[in-house]
Amino acid sequence: MSCMSAEAGPLAFVDTNILVYAFAGDDPIRSSLARSLIKDLMGRGLFRTSTQILQELYVTLTRKAKLPFSPDQALRYLDRIAAWPVLSIDYAMIREAVELGVRARLSFWDAIVVVAAARSGAGLLYTEDLNHGQHILGVEIVNPFHGVPTPRRSR
Repeated sequence: MSCMSAEAGPLAFVDTNILVYAFAGDDPIRSSLARSLIKDLMGRGLFRTSTQILQELYVTLTRKAKLPFSPDQALRYLDRIAAWPVLSIDYAMIREAVELGVRARLSFWDAIVVVAAARSGAGLLYTEDLNHGQHILGVEIVNPFHGVPTPRRSR
């Protein structure tokens, strides 16, 4: 893992949905964009995430992906992510997320991701779940799919 330099850019926290697109490949356009983003962030030593994200990623890959992964397959992806700094969620963060959720009118789950991103030192949070360009706790929200048409769901 390389050290961050001023030219590398700010640390970037990556939410579950971006990782799911990268690994599950359920949406060709978003999957390609997510894979490129993750490769770039890792290549520049900027990638950050949390234990919550790893938990959500495992459940989503093994239970919710179009083609569910085996536990062993999912663990291989988690191992790749866990090679990077992973912030452990503690009670102080849970408490802060509850307060942030009330203050900023965020769901608890969105608030805990923002708190984890801020605590990790990230300047950017890549997610689909919050407003692109919004700043919360000093972290800029970036939707890497901003402007990409939403695929139609078949019924």
